[in-house]
Amino acid sequence: MRASPWPEIRSAIAQTGLTPRGAFVAPDGDADVPAGAISLVLVGFVGGRGWDVFRQSPEARDGAPHPLDRWSRRVIDALAARLGGEALYPFGGPPHRPFQRWALRADDVHPSPIGLLVHGEHGLWHSYRGALAFAHDIGAPMREERKSPCESCTAKPCLSTCPVTAFSPGGYDVAACAAWIASADGVDCMEGSCLARRACPVGAPPTREQRAFSMRAFLAARSQ
Repeated sequence: MRASPWPEIRSAIAQTGLTPRGAFVAPDGDADVPAGAISLVLVGFVGGRGWDVFRQSPEARDGAPHPLDRWSRRVIDALAARLGGEALYPFGGPPHRPFQRWALRADDVHPSPIGLLVHGEHGLWHSYRGALAFAHDIGAPMREERKSPCESCTAKPCLSTCPVTAFSPGGYDVAACAAWIASADGVDCMEGSCLARRACPVGAPPTREQRAFSMRAFLAARSQ
């Protein structure tokens, strides 16, 4: 199959409603990537971009479980077939792909005090829906080295906003977080998203509908 160059790959991803989230070239023997992969491109959402495309999809309307995962798989599988790559996902494992490590190599993201990756422009309002692996160098630009926005944030409001102190130096208390948002007292977090995430001064949050969808998906995953 013909090798697809970076401009074609970037354009094809954007046409689906997803956003190219950076790329990197893997050295020979890199254990972090699938065998035979040389270039890896991450795809996902930033802010509210792409949400309207998903919410109008058959998966978003059919009432079946995991609509966003099913939509992502359909769209990214089609991209892989069109572009001559292999589709990889952060869900559906094992194997569980190291998307956070890939993101740190490909995108303008950094670890935040609450454990989520923070983006230089979009803050904590972004996600990775999949990746495309290619057996050739696609000519993607290298990741720009930038400082984390957390370095200049002295107040660190993300660490003091959670009503159940789910974020601490000891890590993320997932059980406490899930129990809170499932309770009547946690309705603001459930409908408007995590208060710690909303406290970050970087980036504009997406619509309330999109944020509530993400919280429902989080709770659904915890109940499996």
